[in-house]
Amino acid sequence: MTSLDYFRSGPSGPWRIVSIDGFRGEALPRAERLDIAAEAAQPAEAPCWTLKGVAGHARYATRRELDMLGATQASLGRREATCAALIPIRKSQAWWNLAQDERRVIFEETSHHTAIGTAYLPAVARRLYHCRDLGEPFDFLTWFEFAPEHAAAFDALVAALRATPEWGYVEREVDIRLVWDPAASHQAASPKS
Repeated sequence: MTSLDYFRSGPSGPWRIVSIDGFRGEALPRAERLDIAAEAAQPAEAPCWTLKGVAGHARYATRRELDMLGATQASLGRREATCAALIPIRKSQAWWNLAQDERRVIFEETSHHTAIGTAYLPAVARRLYHCRDLGEPFDFLTWFEFAPEHAAAFDALVAALRATPEWGYVEREVDIRLVWDPAASHQAASPKS
């Protein structure tokens, strides 16, 4: 099952943007808040920027890995998970020139991407969005949610992934940190995605 979601930054939305950092390449423009919606309709106020992606199945995971992730990963929208990160990533053309099995070797057998992520479950929940085929400026959007007491664990997770051979293929990465703050939003609070 797949779903198309829109990440819109601007003056309203239940997520307050704490920081936007260009880890590799150009950052995105500063914005105050973020809203996540499943519809393409434009909001009343023009967004600073909008990113969209399709949430779907994991492309490099084996059945065993999918079953293990399904058994241990927490769901999004947990009441205690008031911190979030949106990390858009674009990989180099060299990555996309590799065959699927070659990318899998780098992703898992060499970089141990799934094993690294599993070490931080269930404290950190995530959803991966694919956007390369949508003509977006990024190939992937990764949405993470975690409780404030797990912020250091999330930082360790991101640092571990960035130290892998896979990240040698990343040419643009933006790290956007957020906190759930629907009361201060200019629009009615909506459930977390």
